[in-house]
Amino acid sequence: MDLYDRTDTINELLARYGVKFGIYKNNVFKEQLFPFDVIPRIIKKDEFDVLERGLKQRVDALNLFLKDLYTDKKIVKDKVIPEDFIYSSSGYLAQCEGFVPPKGVFSHISGIDLVKGKNGEWYILEDNLRVPSGASYPMIARNLCRRCSPKAYQQNHLEDNRNYADMLKETMDAVNTGGINVILTPGRYNAAYFEHSYLAEKTGAHLVNGSELMVENDRLYFVDYSGKKEQVGAVYRRISDEYLDPMNFNPESVIGIPHIFDVYRKGNVALLNTPGNGIADDKGIYCFVPKMIKYYLDQEPILQNAPTYLPFYEDDRKFVLDNFDRLVLKDVAEAGGYGVVFAEKMTKAEKESFLKLLDKEPRRFIAQEVIDFEDLEIFDNGEVVARKADLRAFVLSGDTTRVWKSGLTRFSRNPDSFIVNSSQGGGFKDTWVLSQ
Repeated sequence: MDLYDRTDTINELLARYGVKFGIYKNNVFKEQLFPFDVIPRIIKKDEFDVLERGLKQRVDALNLFLKDLYTDKKIVKDKVIPEDFIYSSSGYLAQCEGFVPPKGVFSHISGIDLVKGKNGEWYILEDNLRVPSGASYPMIARNLCRRCSPKAYQQNHLEDNRNYADMLKETMDAVNTGGINVILTPGRYNAAYFEHSYLAEKTGAHLVNGSELMVENDRLYFVDYSGKKEQVGAVYRRISDEYLDPMNFNPESVIGIPHIFDVYRKGNVALLNTPGNGIADDKGIYCFVPKMIKYYLDQEPILQNAPTYLPFYEDDRKFVLDNFDRLVLKDVAEAGGYGVVFAEKMTKAEKESFLKLLDKEPRRFIAQEVIDFEDLEIFDNGEVVARKADLRAFVLSGDTTRVWKSGLTRFSRNPDSFIVNSSQGGGFKDTWVLSQ
């Protein structure tokens, strides 16, 4: 297919359009390109149908869990999830107690990371319900690929991924309390600033920073350059909980909006995603999602977790210590590929140091079996080689729960690495979901 001859052209166009991400390292901000590979991941229709049902099931259960946790706490009272495990999570926010957001939706945009094992089974690796990013990259890549090689899309029966912006706008509109939609960015030096601006353009929402929003009479307003005020009904916020409101969270935040959380608690603005979702992002809580599905939906999970162990509990800790060298250890509060260590690659000194930390802070880590997930072909210096790849699926919840028939396929450019995150040097490719 002639698309394969256009790798350099498409990457040059991505660079021209500013499709980059930023990394802070040693207190220095550095922007770099997110390398794109033109060989698409292809998912057959019947296979994606299963993924779609499983992802909707999982996100519905997670939304019910968040609503329950911050109100009635039935799942804790019924001892499905231990109380001490909930409240020891850094993602739990006591400030969110007793409030249910518009439509009862806590996670409006969920990024669910999966891998496909070489046995053909899909496994959920983690749930991202705070500020998941990445949808913009396959959106713009597909658009550029269509321009460079229209025949590739005329000759194949694919789901069109250009509807993500419509899905996102419909999700914002569904929970909007009255007013305009805005996308709140921390600013130009955020790692995902390209995505913030791109989604604002595509959805018709205002792209704003904290200085352009103000609270007055228990309402939130956007104030433009001329001083004109417009009421805001929905905020797709791309900043972390702790920086959202200096009056309610971190008082040193200079990018948040004073009292926005109070307006939200009074039901006068919707926040997407809601504060407090970090408890469901916790990789320790991830272990309990299959139980949530059974508890809230009375269903068996369609998609399985990777085999996971909690050193917080004695039996699991013993298993982890007995099988340490064949496991991958993850910090429950980290993201972006950080806090992930493969035991077999540790030196003796590193292993001794880690085991001491594990003994001191067992709640901080989970241990997982290393899934030998499938390799996908990529172009590397003109040659086709195999690299590990995952899939971030996007599930949007408003009036209904819908799965975007596309996704962000990330791959490792290091032949010896399982880490695919952009922050760790990975690249991305388009995900073709076949329509028939």
